[in-house]
Amino acid sequence: MGEVDQSFIQAVEHRPKLAITEAEGIPLINLSVFNSHDLPSDPSSIETLAEEIGDACKNWGFFQVINHGVPLEKREKLELASKKFFAQSTEEKLKVRRDEVNPQGYYDSEVTKNVRDWKEVFDMTVKNPTVIPASHEAGDNGLKEVVNRWPEYPPELREAFEEYAEEMEKLAHKLLELISLSLGLKANRLSVFFNDHTSFTRLNHYPPCPIPHLALGVTRHKDAGALTILAQDDVGGLQVKRKMDGEWIRVKPTPQAYIVNVGDIIQVWSNDRYESVEHRVMVNSEKERFSIPFFFNPDCNVMVEPLEELITEQDQVKYQAYNWGKFFATKKRSNFKKLDVENIQIYHFKKKEESS
Repeated sequence: MGEVDQSFIQAVEHRPKLAITEAEGIPLINLSVFNSHDLPSDPSSIETLAEEIGDACKNWGFFQVINHGVPLEKREKLELASKKFFAQSTEEKLKVRRDEVNPQGYYDSEVTKNVRDWKEVFDMTVKNPTVIPASHEAGDNGLKEVVNRWPEYPPELREAFEEYAEEMEKLAHKLLELISLSLGLKANRLSVFFNDHTSFTRLNHYPPCPIPHLALGVTRHKDAGALTILAQDDVGGLQVKRKMDGEWIRVKPTPQAYIVNVGDIIQVWSNDRYESVEHRVMVNSEKERFSIPFFFNPDCNVMVEPLEELITEQDQVKYQAYNWGKFFATKKRSNFKKLDVENIQIYHFKKKEESS
């Protein structure tokens, strides 16, 4: 990561407290009744599960799932390949460095909220190639294909990723169905937006940090996509901003569980019934940490707006429609350069009468 420089230092008001508050309240949800491709014969068990998911989305924006149907060996295979990749020299890792033209591959200078994150990452899209906008410019309607970059070592990384991504896609669709049901919609209501989705998986490595009181692995942020499904190791470090009091709460690692959070797109689709919640990652002065988030994102041509079934006379449309591909392309720019203004957020699309 190089020597500590000013780009890692958080503003005083955002520096982490080293005293930890554990998140006992984040719901732990058992998906055993839903971990096959078909709905079980007892619809009441699905209703109950959907209600649990709905309550978690409403009250926390986060929950953990167990008995999710993802084979442990596929997760462990990718975790091991990730550790092998990051253990290489910086010179080797930079051979598959990502850039503004192709955002897939290795990167060690990620910026969140204009502050550098204490981590290194490796990004891979689920669909290879993936179609994205040619640029963030509003007048440019062109598209381009981006392809995954594969390192020479470890040679098993590609296979491990592809097997894991397939399982993550299945789990994401199950969760999407449950969220749809929890909103009183048909189970497949949201799946139409994911035919040619732009989802990607990230390998995260957080090296030990000598200034854990000044830096963060990832600065406070909300996820721009629909859903994030996170595998974290036993070191932990994820913190969630509790809605009721704004306190930063640590999500204690649960063996073999996945941590799920709803992103900005779900917030907009639900017309603010569910909220995308701020979260961040603490660093550790003694231990390195690894995690693998799966970002479930819709097709690049999807126009994101509140679902018409959820609009009533009392609950009017709260957001203008925006194009997902352009939104994401604009947001990605801040990974590579410091912006003079805050990067694009969904509140920029809030209807004026709803803005505070």
